[in-house]
Amino acid sequence: MKNLNSALQEITQLNTSAHGSSVMHKLHPLAKLLLTIMYIAMLMSFGKYQIFALAGMSIYLFIGFHLSQLSFKEGLWRLRLILPLVSMVGLANPFFDSHNFFVGGWTINAGWISFITLMLKGIFAVMSSYLLIATTTIEQICYALRLLHLPKILVTQFLLTYRYLTLLLEQAETISQAYALRAPKQKGIHFKAWGTLAGQLLLRSIDRANVLYDSMLLRGYHGEFYYGGTFAAWSKKDWRYLLSMCLLLLLLRLLPWSLLYTKLLGGKVL
Repeated sequence: MKNLNSALQEITQLNTSAHGSSVMHKLHPLAKLLLTIMYIAMLMSFGKYQIFALAGMSIYLFIGFHLSQLSFKEGLWRLRLILPLVSMVGLANPFFDSHNFFVGGWTINAGWISFITLMLKGIFAVMSSYLLIATTTIEQICYALRLLHLPKILVTQFLLTYRYLTLLLEQAETISQAYALRAPKQKGIHFKAWGTLAGQLLLRSIDRANVLYDSMLLRGYHGEFYYGGTFAAWSKKDWRYLLSMCLLLLLLRLLPWSLLYTKLLGGKVL
């Protein structure tokens, strides 16, 4: 039950954070979405040994967190579920990639370098996604996706999945609390009750979903949401931010970081 409560609290905190008033929050959602896609694509373009060049891409994150007034420490806390998965993916690299690099008189196994590079890619990608979600509401993100001419059925499914996730967690918490009140001395839910409670969760969620869908129809829903609002037009500020950050990302990608580190430390270029 504590896990359900914490999950609901984190979703609520993200929704609250997305309604902030910082410089980052006031930007057009399409500009933030395009920059996030561009940033992740550039992360994936780095080779598995370009650790120094990849580390330079963190500058974009520091600028974004500064402009959005978000806590960088809280962003790192969000990585606690993703980081073990990324670690498991690259954990075998030190064993299969056995040749060495020589940097500044030190001998470094190439497998560890590729492992750390993979970790940095995963961390930076998740942090940039968190920066987008924490400064942009789900409606604004869907609006930006429609501006990119993504099919409306996919955008609608994305929006409703996000919304119904909260509904599902609320129903699961209600069922969990009811079970805990009926079995106060029992730790957790007995495995014999798993099937019954899962069926109850499904039925309750379907009932709530039907009520929500009826309310959507009463409000004029005809297969697509309309997200325009105050984000219907770009401003000069959005263009300046988009172009300046694109230039920064290109500079960070093309700058020969490895050569700079090699001149300082000596050894083989990474």
